[in-house]
Amino acid sequence: MKFFAPALIFCGASAFAQAPQVPHKMQFAGITLTIRDDARRDIQKDVDALTQSPKYFGIKAERAKTYFPIIEKIFGEERLPDDFKYLALQESALVPDAVSSSNAVGFWQFKDFTAREMGLRVDDEVDERMNIASASRGAARYLKQCNHYFNNWVYALQAYQMGAGGVMRMVGDKDLSTRHMEITSDTYWYVRKFLAHKVAFENGHRGKAAMEVTGVTNAGGRALREIASELAMDETKLREFNKWLKSDRVPTDRQYMFLIPKGESTADFGMLTIASAAPSPVSATQEPEQQIEINGLATIRARRGETVEAIARRAGISLSSFLHFNEITMDAPLLPGKPYFLHKKKKKAQEDLYTLKSGDTWWLVSQQFGIQQKFLLRYNGLSENTRPVAGTTLFLNSRKPSDVSAEPAMVATLDEDDSFYWDQPVTKADPTPKKKEAVNRRIVETDKKDDLLEATVEASVHEVKPSDTIYSVARQYNVTINELMEWNEKKDFNLAVGEMLRVRKR
Repeated sequence: MKFFAPALIFCGASAFAQAPQVPHKMQFAGITLTIRDDARRDIQKDVDALTQSPKYFGIKAERAKTYFPIIEKIFGEERLPDDFKYLALQESALVPDAVSSSNAVGFWQFKDFTAREMGLRVDDEVDERMNIASASRGAARYLKQCNHYFNNWVYALQAYQMGAGGVMRMVGDKDLSTRHMEITSDTYWYVRKFLAHKVAFENGHRGKAAMEVTGVTNAGGRALREIASELAMDETKLREFNKWLKSDRVPTDRQYMFLIPKGESTADFGMLTIASAAPSPVSATQEPEQQIEINGLATIRARRGETVEAIARRAGISLSSFLHFNEITMDAPLLPGKPYFLHKKKKKAQEDLYTLKSGDTWWLVSQQFGIQQKFLLRYNGLSENTRPVAGTTLFLNSRKPSDVSAEPAMVATLDEDDSFYWDQPVTKADPTPKKKEAVNRRIVETDKKDDLLEATVEASVHEVKPSDTIYSVARQYNVTINELMEWNEKKDFNLAVGEMLRVRKR
């Protein structure tokens, strides 16, 4: 007699529609949205990006077909609008063990302290952020808390990313309790990104799922190997569907939804490869895999047309680990022939210095030398928003010495019709005489002890400390969170230790 009494059986089917068009009006959570042309163009670009790869779109749509029935049931119980299910696609692409650069984890990308506030268990035995039922219930509670302040689900959605306080300061009492809203290019980017996911996947997740699962809640006290043996299923594959369980036995402190794949098709659920998309056989003439080391770390070269999921599978590591090691997102295009890391990049490079070349980005330099971006920027007193300038010398394993001339100690004197941007590093003038017509700005060195110019004051920055949050930094400098977000072109509230934040208007 099997101990399982299936609580829920979920199924769906595959349906892919290419580049759906953003409508002029759409419904979201009971609110009628009028999409203005400027916003429609922006949202359409995101829809096109989400649907441009049929294979990648299909993989995410298959995850939606598998997980959405569970999310819909939980949201129904919590009385949360069904539309919010698309937010899980936006947050994690429905990868259960997705980890952000700020250590937000799981389907709904909760930090550990927020997860615990929402009633989720996060410890050495269980991490409910990776449990689709528990995490979805926590997300529903959080969104309902946000909506308590606004009675407007659009603002509740925005608050999921920036907090209710940030939304209050940004919108004031505008559109509270409304049932009609306009979406323009000024609408918060996170909301527009969500609408793109809703448009892109609204029809793509319909039908029967390639991977059906059964959710049971009476597995408490059972060892994973016992469950696998009783189901005649490989224990490793069963664990792939239940990454929230870190121990070998399901706890009994509460009911946990335990997922069981239906049938013989038990592909890696973290990747959820579509069964029809079988890997092509390796050609006899194909070059053998070249393994090269950078900074003592193994790497793998990307192939043309390869997705992040495919290269992670080929490398034999989890998708979330691959993304974390290489500091990229799910939708990042891979660069054919370029090396990608199979282990976490280091804090220091083997080389001491590097001179930036045209076309370099902080990420490319980070990949070239196997050093984490935050340390590369910290050593050189830079922020992610600082533009790389060819010819600039970077320190790769120690902080730039204080006696090395730095950009903030330079002042630009401009010709009348010239323009200058303070976020663009300025280098010392070349002592070699130039032709008169080529010289349209003069770089004048100034003593740091001189009176600070207004422009220098406005370019003040703050180095993020371990205890800092976006809220504490805003309070410290008596500015609004919205101002910090705008000045630093940030799209979320995540801060990295050592990050340089602009805290004065340019």
